[in-house]
Amino acid sequence: MADTDPPAASPNRSKRIVLVDDSPAYATSWRAIFAQRYGEQVDFEAYQDPVAAIGRLGPDVDLLLVDLEMPILDGCSVARLAKERGVSEKRIVIVSGHDADVLHRLFPQGACLAVINKAEAQQQSAFLMILDSIVFRH
Repeated sequence: MADTDPPAASPNRSKRIVLVDDSPAYATSWRAIFAQRYGEQVDFEAYQDPVAAIGRLGPDVDLLLVDLEMPILDGCSVARLAKERGVSEKRIVIVSGHDADVLHRLFPQGACLAVINKAEAQQQSAFLMILDSIVFRH
């Protein structure tokens, strides 16, 4: 992740960021990043069970991070169900180990905010810029 400091926090309410990913390690790493980078500016929720997560989603989600490859429900299904529950496609980021070409075929421009490869450092840095924009937006 980037070593740069984020911009100063806005006085707005905490942003609700939800991660749906079956990897406990991935959730733990993001929890640490959000706590360090944003502190109380973010209310972070992580769900390993996509079915449990669906019931907690609604229009109050500021950012939804969805793993593409999960048992029970894949990321495509979770994203579709999240939209049905009122989460804007402009608030959904798909994360995956697949390369960008595969991700862009599954999620063409406008289908979600972004697709991010979990392993590519440049994409992780770009994702932090997206997070800064969401967390510190007025």
